[in-house]
Amino acid sequence: MQWMKQNEQTVYANRWFSVNLADVELPDGRHLDHFLIRLRPVAVATVVNEANEVLLLWRHRFITDSWGWELAAGVVEDGEDIAGAAARELEEETGWRPGPLHHLMSVEPSNGLTDARHHVYWADEGEYVGHPVDDFESDRREWVPLKLVPDLVARGEVPAAGMAAALLLLHHLRLGQDTMP
Repeated sequence: MQWMKQNEQTVYANRWFSVNLADVELPDGRHLDHFLIRLRPVAVATVVNEANEVLLLWRHRFITDSWGWELAAGVVEDGEDIAGAAARELEEETGWRPGPLHHLMSVEPSNGLTDARHHVYWADEGEYVGHPVDDFESDRREWVPLKLVPDLVARGEVPAAGMAAALLLLHHLRLGQDTMP
């Protein structure tokens, strides 16, 4: 069953996103109005060191009034390379400049409502270059053992779904063990 978009118009837009209204035709011929949010790509990055610790940010999200562990992330600017944006965000938010980045995954965190794509990268080395420029992004930045990731996710301490998926995949790739019963 494929829904077919007949047309789409912008209801509101700014430099971060647009809210659009689409006329969608269902397989049975009925039409419905469907709101969608168009977003810029998001670049995400972290470093996993030789001790299998991952660099995370502990931050508050006012929208959901929740605290949790996250990876450094931000929007890709016009004309910017996605991996370059990931490296820039990591340095701005943590003070660590990553070594060569490896693409881990790309996810659509809410594809029933938005066209957002989050592109996650990781490096196996990094260099501390100083206090983060965007230190307002998090309460603290810490090296967290990858072996703790499944428990952090299970306890809800990694509330963002894409971040949880990326951390669990890093856990699997680096430690190669199944921790589920």
